[in-house]
Amino acid sequence: MWKSILNAVIDDGPVMWTAIGLFALFFAVLFLRPSARWTVKATAAVALGALVGAGTIWLSDALFDVFKVPIPRFTWFWGALGTGALGLAVASFWGVPRWRKVVAVVAIPVFALVMGMGVNASFGLNKTLGSVLGISTEDPINIKPPDPSPSAAPTGPLYQRWTPPADMPAKGTTGTADIPATASGFTARPAGVYLPPAALTANPPRLPFVLLMMGQPGTPDPQYVAGILDTFAAAHQGLAPIVVVADQIGPGMDDTLCLDTAQYGKVQTYINTDVVAWARANLNILSERQYWTVAGYSNGGQCALSFAIKYPQLWGNLLDISGELFPGAENEAQNLATIFASSQSAYDAEKPLTILAGKKFAGTTAIFTAGSQDPQYAAVAAQVSDAARAAGMDVTLYLIPGAGHVGPALTDGLQKGFEVLYPRLGLAPPP
Repeated sequence: MWKSILNAVIDDGPVMWTAIGLFALFFAVLFLRPSARWTVKATAAVALGALVGAGTIWLSDALFDVFKVPIPRFTWFWGALGTGALGLAVASFWGVPRWRKVVAVVAIPVFALVMGMGVNASFGLNKTLGSVLGISTEDPINIKPPDPSPSAAPTGPLYQRWTPPADMPAKGTTGTADIPATASGFTARPAGVYLPPAALTANPPRLPFVLLMMGQPGTPDPQYVAGILDTFAAAHQGLAPIVVVADQIGPGMDDTLCLDTAQYGKVQTYINTDVVAWARANLNILSERQYWTVAGYSNGGQCALSFAIKYPQLWGNLLDISGELFPGAENEAQNLATIFASSQSAYDAEKPLTILAGKKFAGTTAIFTAGSQDPQYAAVAAQVSDAARAAGMDVTLYLIPGAGHVGPALTDGLQKGFEVLYPRLGLAPPP
């Protein structure tokens, strides 16, 4: 029962539309009265509440930068609508019959809930109640161990030599895996895992490997990448990479900078040693770096960039979706003082632009994406893509039309990334 509740889709569909219907019903009952004086009073309460809501969002953004990203335009709508309705409910406690006061008491949580659901939907990152609460509802994934002594690797790209069996599933599967932090000791939440249709057959081929990291705050949720790759797999004989969505921020959802630090633990070692070792031992994946991709969104995008250039022997491909410019960029001064003991040179040494300068990364494919309506991160994407190109990478820069930092920035970034990567990974013919 609880799992069904946590899996309820709250950004669209029956749950949200039912909540909106209740919102409209309570609003109409409270607002509509055969009294001109009440109509004026109620209208003023709604207008004042809406102004308070819009003002709060503006102050949160302009003065305190609470959201850290450009605010989606529908956030303003839902914020103003919700606080306007709450203003109406508050006004309904004076000069009205007792039953209207009871309706107002019941309406307040409904108005607040719908406002929260609308704001969440406008950001487009949490589709379910479990995702909002940071509670994973994925079951542990059933993984068939790879053959420890495979025969000689076949030649030619996989799309040419793979024939899917008739009973291959139409879609892949997702689940969780506890990855031991043997070398790092880092406390991580269970990783999300995606296995494509081809991996679920009786005699699966070895497949490319993607390590994906999400934003901060966020969860290692495989559903977004699974949705994108199921579509790709349907068009490519069930072929897609095996994906591990690793947790680089931990249960405290801290910005760990994806470094090995005394404050947050050995995150860099966890991802590039512990997760990599687990993947090699447990997943039926190709071993060559050409078929290995490190990817990330927002905070995870910066981590992916840093790992790609620190561990080029591992990662032949990089997908950086709306990534930050360098570790801890949002709180640079604080991180300089607390993580680097005020040593600017030590901090600079961890910045990707410093690492890229004067070095060559031939044989690495890199895709950088950002929303066209996300000026801060679009500028970062352009800056790091220029540096990566100068360092010899095969670079694609894509600004997603009409997207900000959330929702379509993630899904369309994944879409563009795999469009570029599929031929590179041997899953599709060259363009």
